[in-house]
Amino acid sequence: MFKPLEMQYVSLKLLTEDVPLAAAVLANYGLFNPEATEAVAEQLPTRFGEDFRNLFNQARSRLDKILARISFAPPPDTDSYRVIDLMELKKVNNQLGKIWLQLSKLEEQLHHFNEQGIALQQLLETLQTFVSLDLDLKCFQEPKQFLNLHIGTVPVENLEHLIDAIAIAEHFIDIFHRDEHTAYFVVAGPLDHQDKVHAILEHADFQALIIPTQFHNHPQQVHADLTAQLAQLQEQTDAVTATIKELTEEKKAILDNAYQTLSAAAAYAQLTETLRGQGQLALIEGWIPRIDLPRLEISLLEKLNCPFVLNTRQPSPSEYPQVPSLIRHHKLFAPYIALIKNYGIPRYGEFDPTFLFATTFILMFGSMFGDVGHGALIAFAGWYWREKLKSFTPFFIIAGLSSIFFGFLYGSIFGFEEVLLPALWLSPIHHPILMLTIALYWGMSFILMATIITIVNRWRERNYAAALFNHTGVVGIFLYLGGFYAIYQWMTTGTFDNNQQLVVLLPLFIIFAYKWYENRLPLTERFIVTLIEGLESILNYLANTLSFLRVAAFSLNHAALAIAVFTLANMMESPANWLVIILGNLFIIILEGAIVTIQILRLEYYEGFSRFFSGDGRAFRPLIMGINKVQRISE
Repeated sequence: MFKPLEMQYVSLKLLTEDVPLAAAVLANYGLFNPEATEAVAEQLPTRFGEDFRNLFNQARSRLDKILARISFAPPPDTDSYRVIDLMELKKVNNQLGKIWLQLSKLEEQLHHFNEQGIALQQLLETLQTFVSLDLDLKCFQEPKQFLNLHIGTVPVENLEHLIDAIAIAEHFIDIFHRDEHTAYFVVAGPLDHQDKVHAILEHADFQALIIPTQFHNHPQQVHADLTAQLAQLQEQTDAVTATIKELTEEKKAILDNAYQTLSAAAAYAQLTETLRGQGQLALIEGWIPRIDLPRLEISLLEKLNCPFVLNTRQPSPSEYPQVPSLIRHHKLFAPYIALIKNYGIPRYGEFDPTFLFATTFILMFGSMFGDVGHGALIAFAGWYWREKLKSFTPFFIIAGLSSIFFGFLYGSIFGFEEVLLPALWLSPIHHPILMLTIALYWGMSFILMATIITIVNRWRERNYAAALFNHTGVVGIFLYLGGFYAIYQWMTTGTFDNNQQLVVLLPLFIIFAYKWYENRLPLTERFIVTLIEGLESILNYLANTLSFLRVAAFSLNHAALAIAVFTLANMMESPANWLVIILGNLFIIILEGAIVTIQILRLEYYEGFSRFFSGDGRAFRPLIMGINKVQRISE
């Protein structure tokens, strides 16, 4: 529960002809992480199955592209121990290649039709500007022998002066469209006044309109022609879509077989990445949980045809950074595991923070957001949207239940403090000093727990000096407790005597000595770094402890926001006051609920995880059967 599962390193020696079947056994087993050590790679340089893997990747890529473009229901799995040879994989790859060639040509036609459709739609949108113009648009595409003709726009504020000036120039102006800022018009007149008209238009900030070459008739006729072209294009698109559907139905048996074949071949293709051997012998190596080793041995004995040799060993401490971590918890912990992985993956042998994280998160959320009504809405929302939230459903439901529990303790329901419910314990807004004191002791307990976990981790790594003398070691705990004792005595008695000085200075001196020993730097740099790191240890403990005061601050803030909502509601008459109360409560649930969650994650990550959790572990990646469950094998 409190650390990743213990691993065993497995070496499986067998005949090359049995490797594909062994890959299927290991994949169905689902708890084997293949890996080859550098030493084995040097001793056995021969890599089996590269051609198989490359061919699998090509076939997988083709199948993915095909399935992305058609409606396809994956067929049921058949024989999970089916062995796929290279010839069968080549056949499937060739079949998929032919299907993809046919489908890609049809897809290219659809893409071409789509581009044409977009172009026609844009032309129709452009045509809307000219729809009220009763004139053949072709007139504006060619110069006229005796007629000075212009079509374009001017700003609305210049239109009045333009009309007067055009009339003086003996030209006709027709405004056929206008909006808030722009006027669209046609100017026509005798050609001998074109220079004068050109100057007038330029002064009015005239912008000529370019008539598309497709507009070669009256706007109504052009609209009818474009609409007909769109209809014809849609018919062509429907015909190609129907052809794709027919192709899919025609090739369904081939696609089903290809899917099943690649699913059966996926495990061996994955395994070839780490597979080594020589002659007719092959070596499969990797990690498995120690608790599941007997089940693997039974499966291999039942399924493999030829003799094999299975050797196992425990990882050495020097290998811990390379050993994959597998965390196994109840599905209720799934959302908390996801949040932990957001920070990092536990290193093998390190403390697994899942249970601690879940427990402290739930307690802090409830204490910072304690309200029966708000908690009930959060829990209900988690249940109602369970299909969308999926694995995070328990996260919302449990957080809501925690809020309900503390709401009863605080006597709070929808912001009403000790009005509708009596407080089973106390109301935070009426006891702020006590809440701050409790938050302070909670923070101290949390930091001490995190430091103890750090000591255990360093001891397991056989880094005994850091476990004992570092600021996150045993001496660090004495410094933290001694500092608290000294400050408490000073605040209650007003004195800072020899005992108080001793409990602070003695552990601080030991930490300085350890830092001095640990830093192998030139003398001046060594002194500066030791001084800074030593003082930083004091400041970190102080800042981390004070950070937990936000646990009390948000419990007070929750009540203060409710008071603000009710104050605003009391300023209004019914029913507006009830609307304010409802909207105000929704605001508190959404905004403050999100802020409280973020603040708790900050406390967990920076005041907790940063002390004992390296987060640089390797994820356990088991060999799994099926192409829909694994990523494509690297080339």
